[in-house]
Amino acid sequence: MRSITYTSLCAAAILVMILAGSQATMAVTCQVTELAPCASAISSSSPPSQQCCTKLKEQRPCLCQYLKNPSLKAYVSSPNAKKVSKTCGVPVPKC
Repeated sequence: MRSITYTSLCAAAILVMILAGSQATMAVTCQVTELAPCASAISSSSPPSQQCCTKLKEQRPCLCQYLKNPSLKAYVSSPNAKKVSKTCGVPVPKC
């Protein structure tokens, strides 16, 4: 009985380590091209697609980096981009 409990504890500990490791590898890669599904919504003020909102939420940790980039700032901080962010429920960060 004692060896079954010990084995179960070891298996649980290994599972926790594996899951913790997978969380660390799921970090966001900040590539503005990931926001391509939002391009039409930003450029034409059409409603954002579900894919756009999903990507915007994934890229949320990167938005300050994009805002600080002179080449991207005008797009990311445009009125249409702010509307897309609001519609998707992603607040525009104050960087």
